[in-house]
Amino acid sequence: MRKNQSELGISLIETVVALALLGFVAVIFLSSLSATAKGNFISDQAGTAASLALFETEAIKVADYVPGATQYDPAPLPVNGDYTGYSVMVGAQSLHIPDDGIQKIMVDIYRSGKLVYSLQSYKAER
Repeated sequence: MRKNQSELGISLIETVVALALLGFVAVIFLSSLSATAKGNFISDQAGTAASLALFETEAIKVADYVPGATQYDPAPLPVNGDYTGYSVMVGAQSLHIPDDGIQKIMVDIYRSGKLVYSLQSYKAER
C-alpha cells in the first residue's frame, strides 16, 4: 500500500530546521532580557548616586562654613541596603583668594571604588 504525500510525516531535515529556528529565537529573546537587566541596573545605580549626591550637597550647605577649606566631611550614609557599596568624597575650593565667603563644592559618588556620579554646587558663608 502506497502512502499519500500528506501521510509521509515530518522528515529529519524539517525537524532540525525547526529546532534551529526555535534556538535562534530563544537566543535573541534571552540576549534582549540580558540587555534590559543591565540597563535597569545602570539606571538604578545612576538614580541612587544622584539621590545620594543631592543628600550630601544639602548636608554640606547647612554645615558650618570653614574658610579656606579644601574638603568637607561627608554626612553619614543612610543605613539602607540601597547604599551598600557606595562612598562619598566632598571637595571644596574657594572662588576667590582670600576667601570671600563663597566656595565651590564638588561631591563625587563612588560605587565599589569606581566613580559613578559627580555633582558641583556652591556654599556661602551665612
